[in-house]
Amino acid sequence: MNLVALTDFNLVAANGGYASASRATQRPKATLSRHVVELEQSLGVRLIERVGRSFRLTEEGRALHARTKGLLGEIEEIAGDISSVRGQPKGKLRVSVPVTFGHMAMGRLATEFVARYPEIELEVTIDDRLVDLVEEGYDAVIRVNPGPTSDLVGRCFYRDHLVVVAPPMLARPVPSSEGLAGTAIPAVVGLRAKPLDTWTAVDGGSPFTFLRRAALRLPVPLMVRDAVVAGAGTAILGRDLVASDLAAKRLVCWGEVPGSAIELWVLHTSRRLISSRVAAFSQFLCEQRNVMRRE
Repeated sequence: MNLVALTDFNLVAANGGYASASRATQRPKATLSRHVVELEQSLGVRLIERVGRSFRLTEEGRALHARTKGLLGEIEEIAGDISSVRGQPKGKLRVSVPVTFGHMAMGRLATEFVARYPEIELEVTIDDRLVDLVEEGYDAVIRVNPGPTSDLVGRCFYRDHLVVVAPPMLARPVPSSEGLAGTAIPAVVGLRAKPLDTWTAVDGGSPFTFLRRAALRLPVPLMVRDAVVAGAGTAILGRDLVASDLAAKRLVCWGEVPGSAIELWVLHTSRRLISSRVAAFSQFLCEQRNVMRRE
């Protein structure tokens, strides 16, 4: 199969027609058309319906475009990586990150990254849903405590633990002889949390458990942190997220939540060779310290 003809077919398919593909690539429309015809003849099938000025892929054309566009992109990416071995990684790098990480750390990290790699065009989106890297065109994602998967591989670049924090004026519960501390304590919780629940904390000794009630529901940890500082109640948050508040005594820590390790991973698809851009981004993140510290 002629890869030039296949590439031109995918250009025409992606741009929705010969004229659009010609304008987008500055390639002659006649050349694109000739290559598509050559590809059809080599395959023995019609790929594009030709009825007047209308443009439509046949069923075979849609199947060929869907299965080869990603492969051709990888070939171009590998060629770019090879040509830049002696220089800086370059090209577009599209990354999806969780909302809290994005608001807390990604602005600073992105600035430092593009300063180190000025030939990389970094595009960052924030989203707590599990984006599909292949279907949505991402090169890498950052995820919190990702489960094992055969589709993604990567590296852990950050670890933390959850702690129970409260405003200083809120009295810490005292465990009773039954092990459950006092009455229900007001708490700031997520949108799906139970109205009443028990929380357990360990502060240098035996764990203690107390009953909490949902006094306020908020969607993201940064809002929860601000509400607790304002006196709304206790909450469970990452230690680094509240480190500066604990140091300034705006909050007090009642203890660590047992078994609450938090890990951030930078992941990419396992189907493809890792590009120099993704490799540089992963290594950059692993070199950072205190990425979630809030000043």
